[in-house]
Amino acid sequence: MPVFNRVEMNVIDLEFTWALHGSQRPGETDMPFLSHEEYFISQTAEARRRLELIQKVVESQIPGATRTISYNMPAFKKQNTFIYFAAFKTHIGIYPPVTDDFALISETEAYRGPKGNLSFPHSEELPLALIGRVIAALASQ
Repeated sequence: MPVFNRVEMNVIDLEFTWALHGSQRPGETDMPFLSHEEYFISQTAEARRRLELIQKVVESQIPGATRTISYNMPAFKKQNTFIYFAAFKTHIGIYPPVTDDFALISETEAYRGPKGNLSFPHSEELPLALIGRVIAALASQ
């Protein structure tokens, strides 16, 4: 049985999520996105607004976090990439799952998929305070 490191497991989780939702990979195009802005422009106005809110939460809570594109979706890194987020047809996804804060894992149960990644339906307001706590936890994992 192969042994995977955390980054490889996150990629496997993302592949599983894309297959589960029956959608193409976030922002899948003939050309990779080079910036958050390019990715956001490719989304619907409502998805773009929601992505921008998450981006603002990250930048306000994690000083020194750098915008990047990884797996052709918006992400942030400090030393390593700690959060990826993407728009799908019915939801915004946040990856990877929180693994170290058991209270937060319990609190996000309603949004957690089978692998622990979070899905926030477009039909509901984003719980920005909860997302802020998720971001802080991911940055410290």
